[in-house]
Amino acid sequence: MYKKAGNSSSNSLTNIQQPATRNQQQGTRKQHPDSGFTLLEILIAIFIFAIIITTIFASYKSVFTGSEIIDQGVKSYETGRNCLNRMIFDIEAIHVSLPPEYYPPDFNAPPDPYRIVGDTFNVHGTAFPRLRFTSLAHVSFGGKTEGGIAEIVYYVQATEDGNYVLRRADSLYPYQPFEEKTADPLLCENVKSLTLKYYDREGTEYDLWDSDAEDFGYATPVAIGIKLELANDSDSLWFETMVTLSVYREKKE
Repeated sequence: MYKKAGNSSSNSLTNIQQPATRNQQQGTRKQHPDSGFTLLEILIAIFIFAIIITTIFASYKSVFTGSEIIDQGVKSYETGRNCLNRMIFDIEAIHVSLPPEYYPPDFNAPPDPYRIVGDTFNVHGTAFPRLRFTSLAHVSFGGKTEGGIAEIVYYVQATEDGNYVLRRADSLYPYQPFEEKTADPLLCENVKSLTLKYYDREGTEYDLWDSDAEDFGYATPVAIGIKLELANDSDSLWFETMVTLSVYREKKE
């Protein structure tokens, strides 16, 4: 009897001590709360954040860079198209002296004022063509309304920064010996290459032409081919056309 009572008392004490032990453990946990993120966790978070920021910045930079390239390409295209349109308009309005008013010049005689001359000149180590002809497409400046048959010269000129520009000289009669001028209007900038081809009535192609020369039978070309390359920071744009002369002089037999 006494033995059984003793066992019961021991079990009761044990049952009472167990909850107390759990309470002590909870109290111990409350006395030592979590101190925060570890250094490694902070470094990982910073690394992930840096990756996200870098990706976003690269995306924005790519968008803006692509937009700038597109804008530059559009401007170069408009420049090249306007340049060719101006040249087409000038050449289509070309003025040519025809027989019987025209006759081959004698030795040491002054050249035909309405001649067509296409030659090549070296501009800072690069060969570029130059074209001289006369046209009714005179452009007046300074509010003037004068008109007439103008001498037009297309020529390439080097700039101080090492690039090339295409200029258009335009002067009325009497025509003075040609001289390059920085005041001549610009047709286009950033010229990388320019090619002019001249075609006779049979379709033969020439790199040069002189309508006052016996080698060409004192004839004018029937058509002129133009190939223009404009360069920018990323790429080059090519423009090409052929202009048929509204009037031309055939070879002298």
